[in-house]
Amino acid sequence: MRIVLALGGNALLARGQALTAENQRENIVKAAASIAAIAQKHEIVIVHGNGPQVGLLMEQNAAYQEYSPQTTPYPMDVLGSQTCGMVGYMLQQELRNIDPTLSIATLVTQTEVSTDDPAFANPTKFVGPVYTKERAEEIMAESDKIFKADGEYYRRVVPSPLPKSIIEKQQIETLLDAGDVVIACGGGGVPVCKNGNHLTGVECVIDKDLTAELLSEVIDADLFIILTDGSIYRNYGKPDQAEMKVATPAGLSQFQFPAGSMGPKIDAVCKFVNSGRGNAAIGSLFDLDRIITNEAGTLIKEGEGIEYY
Repeated sequence: MRIVLALGGNALLARGQALTAENQRENIVKAAASIAAIAQKHEIVIVHGNGPQVGLLMEQNAAYQEYSPQTTPYPMDVLGSQTCGMVGYMLQQELRNIDPTLSIATLVTQTEVSTDDPAFANPTKFVGPVYTKERAEEIMAESDKIFKADGEYYRRVVPSPLPKSIIEKQQIETLLDAGDVVIACGGGGVPVCKNGNHLTGVECVIDKDLTAELLSEVIDADLFIILTDGSIYRNYGKPDQAEMKVATPAGLSQFQFPAGSMGPKIDAVCKFVNSGRGNAAIGSLFDLDRIITNEAGTLIKEGEGIEYY
């Protein structure tokens, strides 16, 4: 099967962990073990998150500018490409360490967005360091950056537009046809816009799961898997919670899922299933081999209703 795996942030950094190279590598070793176990039997594309990593680079940029005001911070598209190389390098190395027979390639991938996307009229995605209200207002007066209140502090907000196309689609397919495990579209891809054939980086954040879904469509994947904390649950966290074994877009539409966590993931898997190209699944990274056989996680397919464990 041709499988697209979307790795959630927990695959790179556990909640509350310090963002050190050592902690990231420790988690990536565990992720690599799960992926390597299926990589010999299937064509695999890995799409990873990069939110904490980009956030750290933005904080480092801001701190250095205090020391050297003439050194302007790097734009977000450049920081995104940096993290694609960093995380891809670690994944690529640890996959080879587990199975030296695997051929693995990391591809810095550009994702096209439209500057006409409504998201650009209302930036909502918090990024980067925190500031006082006074300092945020100073920065806004000196630049085109937008800040909003995030608790008691202020943080920069950027748009989160929908992915429109994968610029390196052909290169990803070429690598898959050559038998490589491909690490691509990291962080949702480096956001770019097109003016004719000219590409320009854009200051925004693209949802990783939506890019992974689009990639699954354009390379004709058989299965799209979002790897996160676990399965889809009915009434998660309540006394009557129930773990879903098999679900359908029609069945899931009867429930409300949190917009900040499971909601966007369910939107992404339902979109892929509704495209008619294949099935999707949501589950734990450490159950990956069993998710593929529908022994763990939640399988999403066409049809009606919900089946529980």
